[in-house]
Amino acid sequence: MFLALCVFIAPSFADDFSLLLNGKAYHLKDAPVGQPSFNERNWGTGFQYDFTDNHTDWIPFITASGFLDSHKNPSYYAGGGMMRRFHKDDSSLYADVGLVAFLMTRENFKNNKPFPGALPVMTLGTENIAVNITYIPKVDPKMVALFFFQLKVDVLTF
Repeated sequence: MFLALCVFIAPSFADDFSLLLNGKAYHLKDAPVGQPSFNERNWGTGFQYDFTDNHTDWIPFITASGFLDSHKNPSYYAGGGMMRRFHKDDSSLYADVGLVAFLMTRENFKNNKPFPGALPVMTLGTENIAVNITYIPKVDPKMVALFFFQLKVDVLTF
């Protein structure tokens, strides 16, 4: 259903509307002794819309996604942020570095009620395909710092 919606509404968003495919978390330590190992296959989907028509290297964006968290429970977020774009000479490669602020739900935190957060984020890639990388420090309910990876695919190109 979500993918079909993306295909139908993408033309109204020009080339800045991307499908997010969640897939990998890399925990910087093992799960505490006596607890099951962390889920590092964080499957899910979402979207990201980058506002890039302002002829500047600052890229505001909005995003939303759902995925399986480190304990294999569904987790959802929606938010936005700002990233600074760095280009590699005249190539199509770029790196964006910035911050995302969001509201999130987690089954084992605050009875699944939305809570706010803000995290550093980086995107590496080209106009058509890139990888979003978010660093999540050691905070409750996360007991281990981790990197969260998403594949970002321009839906107008693919």
